Amino acid sequence: MDLKKLAGQAGQFLTRAVQYTEEKLGSAEKTELDGHFESLSIQSDSARIWTEKLVAGAEAVLIPNPGNRVEDMLFEKIEKRRPNRLSNLEYLGLDMVQAGNEFGPGTAYGSALLRVGGAEQRLGLIEREFISNAVQGYVQPMRKFLDTEMKTIMREKRLLETKRLDLDACKSRLRKARSMDGQSAQKDAVDPKVLVAQLQAEQEVIDAETDLRKAQADFDRQAEITKLLLEGVRSSQAAHLRHLNELVEAQVRYYEESHKVMIELQKEMASVPFNPSAAGAFDNSVPVFQINDEEIDLTSPISP
Repeated sequence: MDLKKLAGQAGQFLTRAVQYTEEKLGSAEKTELDGHFESLSIQSDSARIWTEKLVAGAEAVLIPNPGNRVEDMLFEKIEKRRPNRLSNLEYLGLDMVQAGNEFGPGTAYGSALLRVGGAEQRLGLIEREFISNAVQGYVQPMRKFLDTEMKTIMREKRLLETKRLDLDACKSRLRKARSMDGQSAQKDAVDPKVLVAQLQAEQEVIDAETDLRKAQADFDRQAEITKLLLEGVRSSQAAHLRHLNELVEAQVRYYEESHKVMIELQKEMASVPFNPSAAGAFDNSVPVFQINDEEIDLTSPISP
């Protein structure tokens, strides 16, 4: 390990910490960025915050179960694909089909359960296709925007803030060096110690001016890089609009196909014979009690 390099980094960190603390206390000046840059920065933060909310909201709608969302995220990172999980509608359809077979396809109720169960399975498959299309067309590209462009911008903004602290620290150092140089210049230069101090003060001014020029150049270069990235955020809205259209198209297909399935099911259910007494329906009919093939109306008063 290079101890000299490590010591230099530690010194820079300490200098930045001191500069930051003095700025918070109001005892140090702070270089302000221009109004256009600040406006771009605010717009970038707004785009990031709202995109995070939109992505989180879309994921909550598409995959309501938080555990499944976490599982999908881990599965995508490891397997590079989403798990093939049955939907709740498909599970319901399977149960209905099994129940229909158990009650008997020849019965009205069993036949109806088979028909509805098959429709629920088709709806579940349509739902899974919709979720897949919506995730691929909207959620994934929007999350990619957050994970690439926005993370790059956040990193460059943090680096710019570091360069800004270095610049202001150099300005403070130069002011102190010039102050010390002015004080030493007023002293008698005949004294060798005073002469040495004057030379050291002059050299400190020269070194501080050199460091300031370098810090200013680094800051200006980083500010320009960050500004270019910030200006690109607005242009990304065209791509976001395209992804939003893909989400809408996926929803349109989902509801159209689901509607077709339900219309067909409605027609099929209309052809199923309905016989309440045969089906053993629990309705509001008058309760009766049968004794020796004779039905007795339990609501009628009993004659003495």
